[in-house]
Order: sequence, then structure tokens, then C-alpha cells
Amino acid sequence: MLVIPAIDIKDRKCVRLREGRMDTATVFSDDPVAMASRWVEAGARRIHVVDLDGAFAGEPRNAGVIRDIVEAHPDVPVQVGGGIRDEETAEAYIQAGVRYIILGTRAISAPHFVADLCVEFPAHVIVGLDARDGRLAVDGWSKLSNHDLFDLARQFERDGVEAFVFTDIGRDGMMSGVNVEATAELAKALSVPVIASGGVRDLDDIRALCAVADEGVQAAITGRAIYEGTLDFAEAQKLADELASA
Repeated sequence: MLVIPAIDIKDRKCVRLREGRMDTATVFSDDPVAMASRWVEAGARRIHVVDLDGAFAGEPRNAGVIRDIVEAHPDVPVQVGGGIRDEETAEAYIQAGVRYIILGTRAISAPHFVADLCVEFPAHVIVGLDARDGRLAVDGWSKLSNHDLFDLARQFERDGVEAFVFTDIGRDGMMSGVNVEATAELAKALSVPVIASGGVRDLDDIRALCAVADEGVQAAITGRAIYEGTLDFAEAQKLADELASA
């Protein structure tokens, strides 16, 4: 079980939102690259980066900062989401050293895009499934679609995606506890790994997710909890490692 620190970038700053709403942004650092270094020094084995401005604009807005993060830590895989709506953007990120690109809005609105990128960039594509009350959200979580979560996930699995990031939007940034049941339910329905996101609060959430790791829950993304101190990142990864070897 990997514990993955999240770096959400808005206006070139490291922020956290509540339930994906831009008007709730709390700035935690003016230097996302330094923040990435902080988590790497604490033992991070992967970094999750979101271009929030890009997610709303539909095209990259903080690509330069993301490239700086990748260049500063070439040995640590970086996964990037937010504003990846065409092949050129995906290719630019991969050429810059980004290990995984996370497709969100375009995956939902044009599912064939996922299949195309899986052919073009095999082993580099992750799909973000962001749900509110069972409905998938798009456009920076500002709109809800009518797609069925499980049907679409199975289609993307057949297309060859590496993993899914599953976020319960209602819990994101709220530190109300991760939705373990829904995450495990999705993982059980698939053969590719699922990464939990949204609501991770403390070590109890890490324990709960480790308990369903055998169902296919590979990792947990954590943001506000490690920034506000309710979760010590190093302790979280240590606990996950201990439970995995027990």
C-alpha cells in the first residue's frame, strides 16, 4: 500500500480545496517544488500533482511548475491530472518525465480518448473516477454526468489503463474519513488497481484501506490531512509497510 502525497496547484501555489470548490482554496505553500521535496524527504515513493487551474480551463496552466517538480526528483514517479484533454498535452507531460497522466473530464465525455492514449502511451494512463452520490463529475467537478461508474470503469479496463483514482467528492478535503466501502466495491469489480482519494484523515483511515488492499486497493492519496497535521506522512507509510508485511 502506497501513501501518496497530493500537491494541488493553483496560481503556481500549493493549495487544498474542500469538495473541489475553487472558492475554498487554502494556500499551504508558495513553492510546490519545495513541498514535493518535503514529501520525498519524508519517504514518498510517488507524488500526485493536480493542475487545478488546468482542470477548470481545460488545458495546462501550471505545466512549468510540474516540470520543475519532475526535474527535481527524477527517481520518484509523478502522476499528473488536470487539463489533459488532448494527445499533445499528454505527450508533452510524458516527454517531460511524468510517469502517469490522469485523465478525467475528457475520459468521461469522450471515452475513445482513453483507448487512443492507452495505445499511444501504454503503461502511462490512469483514469480519475470522481463521483458524487454515485454520479461521475467532470470539468473540475463542477458538473455531473449520467455515466454509470462501473460500466465505464470496466470499459477503460479493457482499453488498458494502468489504474484508477477513485474520489468521493463529498469527502475530498473534508477529512471526514475515506469512503473505504465504495473504494473496495469498485476495486473488487476490476482487475487493475484502484487508488483511494478523498477524505483521508488519520492513521485509522490508512489501517482501513490496508485491510482492503487484497481487494485491489493499491494506494491512498492524502492532501489536507498531511498539511494540517492530522496525519504524519512518514508514520502513515511506515504503518502501511508494516501491515503489508504482517
